Amino acid sequence: MAEPQIAPLWYNYIDGDWVLGGAGRLAITDPGTGETLTEQALADAGDVDRAVQAARRVHLSRALSDLRPIERGRMVQAMGRYLLEHLGEITRVLTLEQGKPLWEARIEVESAALYFEYYGNQASTVEGRSVPLGAGYYDWTEMEPYGVSAQIIPWNYPLEMTARSMAAALATGNACVIKTPELTPLCTAYLAHAAEAAGLPAGAVNILCGLGAEAGAALSSHPQVNQIVFTGSVPTGVAIARAAAGNVVPCVLELGGKSAAIVYEDHDLAAFETDLRWGIYFNAGQVCSAMSRVIVHESRAEELIARAEAVAQSLSTGPGIDRAEAGPSMGAMVSEAQRDRAVRMVETAQGEGARVVTGGRPLNRPGAFMAPTVLAEVRPEMEVAQTEVFGPVLSILSFRDEAEALEIANGTDYGLVAGVFTRDLDRATRAARQLRAGQVFVNEWYAGGVETPFGGVGKSGYGREKGREALWNYVQTKNIAIKRG
Repeated sequence: MAEPQIAPLWYNYIDGDWVLGGAGRLAITDPGTGETLTEQALADAGDVDRAVQAARRVHLSRALSDLRPIERGRMVQAMGRYLLEHLGEITRVLTLEQGKPLWEARIEVESAALYFEYYGNQASTVEGRSVPLGAGYYDWTEMEPYGVSAQIIPWNYPLEMTARSMAAALATGNACVIKTPELTPLCTAYLAHAAEAAGLPAGAVNILCGLGAEAGAALSSHPQVNQIVFTGSVPTGVAIARAAAGNVVPCVLELGGKSAAIVYEDHDLAAFETDLRWGIYFNAGQVCSAMSRVIVHESRAEELIARAEAVAQSLSTGPGIDRAEAGPSMGAMVSEAQRDRAVRMVETAQGEGARVVTGGRPLNRPGAFMAPTVLAEVRPEMEVAQTEVFGPVLSILSFRDEAEALEIANGTDYGLVAGVFTRDLDRATRAARQLRAGQVFVNEWYAGGVETPFGGVGKSGYGREKGREALWNYVQTKNIAIKRG
């Protein structure tokens, strides 16, 4: 059977209708070939306002918030089932627009579905409490939805990141306005279809693509938006927080990281090869919580460098659409501009004294491909050790004792995740408590799941996604006190 064709034009979804936008069209490029894939209709500030007004109408009508929570949860879960029912089609679209291998895209679609399943299950657990004030009073609390949740999505995991915030927002009775990323806007259209299939009212889910300077700015500063979720760069996050502050609107900001894994001398380096492959080369390193720094005990540094080189060189790198089976493979980066930035950072590191063990260059083929890269002899003050690369670039540093390892790991402005690799549980817990990060992995990078809270400290942002903690982003406490007659 022939694969379904990509539509020549993709629309915005506002108030239950598929519509064009006031800002024209945007060409979407397949990073695996460098060729134009399709066009996306671009929303302007007027489109943003229509989407916000539609969401606000749903909120004021209480069409979601008045439902029994278990009923609302069933609709949220149905959205996840829709994604799984269309797994093959969505996976293909995601790979073509983003560049990741098909097998990685499949994981993303399944993860997105899991968020809808998890938060659909949690809808009935958001409860208030009774407050004892004595015989003369009844007093209780209720958890009310904020209303209109504006969600500005990154390009690296467009479907999963949208599902992560949308599922929690809908489960708690909010209506959503989603601004998709300009580079990868296509796959989120399936969430609109999922909302329709699940029976959500028109206006509960609105999805539009627009440029950050126009649509993004209009959404983050809109006076009738009640809550904002953003994942992306620090400068953009700061701008969104400033705009939100003007309307006294709460935000959840996840702003990236420069995450470090501390590898002690007693760790099994053969087992650590799996962590390397997943930690820095999954999604071509375009992961906020990527293992971009490895801080290894000096007695094991040369062995780890050799193993990292072997892992990088074992990866088959090419168009994601040709890589359906899970294994040692890597796709394109999202764009040539993103690839070129990573290459420049490697060149700067080399000029500062780092050694390129392998990679560090674009591949000689069409598309946004970069060779998997390992840098050795990296020092903590180098740009590559301080600044997020967002590419398949591993920096290896060494340490003499635990104090130095922690100083290096904590020596950036970020604090998203960190890792500790050792057989000594006492040392692992001691280090985990001292690491400046919102989440610490011990002996497995990316340990955890949809159930575990995720978010950073410092310039990695504030607020928590995932787990039950995320639900509190979307509700506010109301107290009701009654004096008995």
